[in-house]
Amino acid sequence: MTHIHTINLSNNSLKGYIPTWFWSLPSLTEVNLSNNKLGGTIGSESGSGQSSIQVLNLSSNRFTNLAHLSIFSNLYVLDMSYNNLNKLPFGLDSLKRLQHLDLSTCNISGHAKPLSNLTSLEYLDISNNNITGTFPKDFPPLSNINFLNISFNNFTGSLPYDKVQRFGNSSFTNSGMLFKVPNITNHHTNKTHIKPHHVLPPNTHSNPKDPSPSKKDNKETKPRSKKRFFMIIIICSASVIILLAMLVSICCICKKRKMAKRNKWAISKPVNNHQPFRVERSGPFSFETESGSSWVVDVKEPASAAVVMFEKPLMSFSFKDLMGATSEFGKESLLAEGRCGPVYRAVLPGDIHVAVKVLESARGMSSDEAVCLFEEVAKLKHPNLLPICGYCIAGKEKLVLYEYMANGDLHRWLQELPTGKTDVEDWSTDTWEYPVDSSSPEKMEWRTRHNIAVGIARGLAYLHHAQSTPIVHGHLVPSNILLSDYLEPRIADVGLSHNRVDSPTTDSDVYSFGIVLIGLLTGETCSEETIARARKLVREGRGVDALDSRLRLGDNSVSEMVECLRVGYLCTAETPGKRPTMQQVLGMLKDIHPMELNLN
Repeated sequence: MTHIHTINLSNNSLKGYIPTWFWSLPSLTEVNLSNNKLGGTIGSESGSGQSSIQVLNLSSNRFTNLAHLSIFSNLYVLDMSYNNLNKLPFGLDSLKRLQHLDLSTCNISGHAKPLSNLTSLEYLDISNNNITGTFPKDFPPLSNINFLNISFNNFTGSLPYDKVQRFGNSSFTNSGMLFKVPNITNHHTNKTHIKPHHVLPPNTHSNPKDPSPSKKDNKETKPRSKKRFFMIIIICSASVIILLAMLVSICCICKKRKMAKRNKWAISKPVNNHQPFRVERSGPFSFETESGSSWVVDVKEPASAAVVMFEKPLMSFSFKDLMGATSEFGKESLLAEGRCGPVYRAVLPGDIHVAVKVLESARGMSSDEAVCLFEEVAKLKHPNLLPICGYCIAGKEKLVLYEYMANGDLHRWLQELPTGKTDVEDWSTDTWEYPVDSSSPEKMEWRTRHNIAVGIARGLAYLHHAQSTPIVHGHLVPSNILLSDYLEPRIADVGLSHNRVDSPTTDSDVYSFGIVLIGLLTGETCSEETIARARKLVREGRGVDALDSRLRLGDNSVSEMVECLRVGYLCTAETPGKRPTMQQVLGMLKDIHPMELNLN
């Protein structure tokens, strides 16, 4: 194989080790061995020799050790995600040309210092590891990086506001003890322009040729010295006043942002929140939803049913607090009424914003069974899963609390009316009701939809492949995919809706993901007719005709969208055995690289 340039053996079941001579093939520039079961050493154990490889994708394998990466001096793309490396590879700091590095979910421990030498990086993903270090000191220059994800690690340091705005909150989720601060880069820059004031000694103005000044000169020197002294005091006082003004301005800005955040959630607060909440009745309590159906809680005192908060165990809430935060589960607080039960929005004491779901399907479950279920579901931690914040067991009713997602769900994000008004009459799905502007530019960006698709695939791959026993969602629909402030997808109802589906399997989840993916690309409601039409167009080589006309088209975007549509075609194969796994789907989607957008 001395003349081969590209090797692609991805998405197979290859086992074994890679021989040392393989890395030194003289003409080999691109290698893709992702989604296999390969292991062993990469590179040369002695560190000798050189490799001509420029693009190397070894993701989703069983590699446990990277020997000497110093031989890969020509490398500019390296993807080692979803392996078991345990530590950062040796020789990483010698990859001066490296532009794309993905070491996510590799069980890596140790210090991040070697990363700081990768000055050419434009893409860095080290999420889901146990890496330590100081941010941003131990990282490459962030001004060159277009994509960054350091979530789920143990870093310390400062997190400038401009970095959060540029890369998004999800890039720093559970990343350690990072404290948000104003733009420290600008502060350093300003300091470099401050020049010290030099004060000349009193005798500087005397005649250098006269070694003994007259008494008259001495009398003149004293007023000058006093004058300079007063000037110094005035300058210092002015500096202190300016500094105090800056601090006051910063405090006002922070207070304004906090007030804006409160105003954003004001709609979730009870209508009568200016009055103390009182419960004059004793159970059972009856609540009626928008569609007219009702549910009853048989509890004598609402304060006796405790709310368990996983992330805030010291916070003391009860069913009484839930009643007050939802205006006694009134229609004005109802977000949705879907197959699992009604969902209400609420603001608990302490400005904690949550969505409360009543699990109608769990009424026959005992309290102990429900507690075990909620605790198991709460252990599932992933940036693309919507976690359970807490739960409450009140009589036969089981209620779960989720983080409130301000951008609503994917169904309404794609299908919202042109006027941006909420269709409050449609409660047939699990759709969460949020006003979304359908004319927003994000909806027309191909990269935004691709990022949403990759995020959903990551979450499902985590459920299917990162657990000792695969977890099946069972009801993956656009209305069960919520969007964060930065349009990061979060899969909801994980582990809660499976008992409503007959014999769910991972294959059925893959099929459901294919339907969601086709809906993302076509912009249409995912009916049987839509799926059949899209599959027919893909088979006939006319996939471009199925694409959403609202999507902005670029130089390579059409071919990338059609390739993504083919992935949806594979996922919706009629025979379950012909469908790829979610790990394979994730690999295929990550191989599709939308054109970079100008973030400035």
